[in-house]
Amino acid sequence: MATLDQAVPPEGAAGAEGESLENPRRRDWLQYAAVSFGAVGAGVVVLPLVNSMNPSADVLALSTTEVDLSAIEPGQAIKTTFRKQPLFVRNLTTEEIAQANEVPLSALRDPETLAERTKEGHENWLITLGVCTHLGCVPLGAGEGENKGPFGGYFCPCHGSAYDTAARIRQGPAPTNLVVPEYEFTSDTTVMVG
Repeated sequence: MATLDQAVPPEGAAGAEGESLENPRRRDWLQYAAVSFGAVGAGVVVLPLVNSMNPSADVLALSTTEVDLSAIEPGQAIKTTFRKQPLFVRNLTTEEIAQANEVPLSALRDPETLAERTKEGHENWLITLGVCTHLGCVPLGAGEGENKGPFGGYFCPCHGSAYDTAARIRQGPAPTNLVVPEYEFTSDTTVMVG
């Protein structure tokens, strides 16, 4: 009859049938492989989900608007669209610039200088969203022959808000100036809005 000492081979020794203990490096490799396989699988699942949250091509196309300024004469304004909202682009005359600069900031509800609302070197180009800051109506004054209001800028026909030549609120219920969107000049006659 075999004793307990004879039945169990000593540690590290091969058994009677040639069995050996499992290699610890093989176990580590299997764990790394399983974790790597799981990480790649999670990435394959998550990447399309995250990518589906990116804006579509039609939305990206609407995110910027390029405006050609070459046909806009001094004293003239045009209406275009930016992100489905009206956009006013106005070429100010030297008189309109002087008129805007003469207004003391203390007389303004939303104090901003004309220089703060335009780009350096392009002080004659005033670019604003054409949406009244009161209730979102489209002010008049950008089209030929439209009412520019008592301050020579824009006039909102809905509730009587009047803006000056720098599109700053001067009279009426609108709380703030017309919004100046982000824009940059890509050349002397082209501006990219957005």
